[in-house]
Amino acid sequence: MIATIRQKLDAGERLNSAEGLYLLRDADLLEVGALANEARLRHHPEPLVSYVLDTNLNYTNICNAYCTFCAFYRPHRGGDADPTAYTHSIDAVMQSIGRARDRGCTTVLMQGGINPYLPFDYYPDMVRASLAAYPHVTPHFWSPPEIAGIAEVSGKTFTEVFEALWDAGQRTLPGGGAEVLSDRVRNRISPLKISADVWIRVVRAAHEVGFRGTATMMYGHVETNEDIVEHLDRIRDLQDEHHGFTAFVPWSFSPDNTPLGREVANRRAGPNRYLRMLAVGRLYLDNFEHVDASWFSEGKKAGQVALHFGADDFGGTLLDENVMQEAGHFLRADEEEVQTLIREAGFTPAVRNTLYEIQRVFEPLRK
Repeated sequence: MIATIRQKLDAGERLNSAEGLYLLRDADLLEVGALANEARLRHHPEPLVSYVLDTNLNYTNICNAYCTFCAFYRPHRGGDADPTAYTHSIDAVMQSIGRARDRGCTTVLMQGGINPYLPFDYYPDMVRASLAAYPHVTPHFWSPPEIAGIAEVSGKTFTEVFEALWDAGQRTLPGGGAEVLSDRVRNRISPLKISADVWIRVVRAAHEVGFRGTATMMYGHVETNEDIVEHLDRIRDLQDEHHGFTAFVPWSFSPDNTPLGREVANRRAGPNRYLRMLAVGRLYLDNFEHVDASWFSEGKKAGQVALHFGADDFGGTLLDENVMQEAGHFLRADEEEVQTLIREAGFTPAVRNTLYEIQRVFEPLRK
């Protein structure tokens, strides 16, 4: 089948679900990687690898979704409050954004729990405050499950929520909360979170208003290859509608300190599975311009190899990150190290903005 797949790719034809399953389950990993690298070069023939100067801030860890894969959330206990639970004021968040700006960040990715106790105005007011104080820092706020929670509490439609955020000045949103877009999987790992269909509906509403953002996937727990193909089909179909996705960003489940981790015996998907996910993503998602290599979740060496398996972007610097840290995963890199990792992998580093627009190209590796 690999020869047929190569012929289809060379002819610019779209792969079907059976071919996606073959690439995930049966095809030789190095052959898949080689095909993905060729596809990457068709999209991006220049030897550039981009990255963004960003941070990941959290405004609250109170959440009513109780996902089994999450070590970050805290339930709201009323008078018997958990001392580790928090919800930051807008002023406190502005101080954190200011510190990130002073360290060079141009994008703030902000997400938190699905907190039903926050009023609607908290969210557009946060955007306005951020842009007023730090106009050159992009507010990349609120994942689709948070948007659904905001809509439920406020009684507004998804479109009305996005229109209010747009009026406040926001233009992009992170694609978190997708996990695997299969309700069979979601009913096992996050039964109280929005369904796969609702995740798609939220993002469709965002794209219709004009927002752009990433499509993520967290794998390596209870999903099957068929579930992965369903996920890829869903985001590929939505991308056909408005071309609102900027990039595909997969990462593996971090099991430590989580109920799901105990259920799956704390196993990790590993780098080979990660490279296959990236490569299949590049080949199957023919309407996605960018694929991110997640050095942060998979390790720096795996991130470098990923640049030869279809990825053209090295993600962000993530100067602050707490969600995966709570799950026992801690990894950091400053801009200088990110550039070094890109050069060592054989590419030229280039810094970008949230929309994947190149802002500056740096020197390649000196031989």
